[in-house]
Amino acid sequence: MARTETPIVDKTFQVPDFELPGVDGNTYRMEDVRGENGLLVIFMCNHCPYVQAVENRILRDVRDLEEFGIGSAAIMSNDPSDYPEDAFDNLKARAEEKAYPMPYLFDETQEVAKRFGAVCTPDFFGFNGAGYLQYRGRLDESRNEPVSGAERELFEAMKQVATTGEGPEEQIPSMGCSIKWKDAG
Repeated sequence: MARTETPIVDKTFQVPDFELPGVDGNTYRMEDVRGENGLLVIFMCNHCPYVQAVENRILRDVRDLEEFGIGSAAIMSNDPSDYPEDAFDNLKARAEEKAYPMPYLFDETQEVAKRFGAVCTPDFFGFNGAGYLQYRGRLDESRNEPVSGAERELFEAMKQVATTGEGPEEQIPSMGCSIKWKDAG
């Protein structure tokens, strides 16, 4: 498990379109999940201890951001051959068990992760209503252990994006397990 941090936000980056299968049997494009005031794309997986530590808070924030017109999608881009927990059927089971409020999508070819520049799980991409990246920070100060009373950095940033179209100037990178890329051969 290689720990990786996300790069600094590039506010000129526009959300790439995608078309991915969801664990619910539907296929989703970016426009299907985008909200009126923005879009939150979360690269995550089942096996990562960083994701496991914050998963319930991610789901809480996704639910709470809906009222601000922020749509969300979770994308799993790991190669599941070495991580069976990240296989499609296990993604489906996890989404059902936790009642995911957003589509959980499977990026089997890893092309969507590459277009986004995703590097770790969790990796948060917060876009404004015009489709420009405004947040590439962390959920909160927790890493793989909860921190009591931690500020809801992702939630507050995306609420700001929803109301002003701009993300905060100061953003602290997210940290997690590196994406498990397929062998090039």
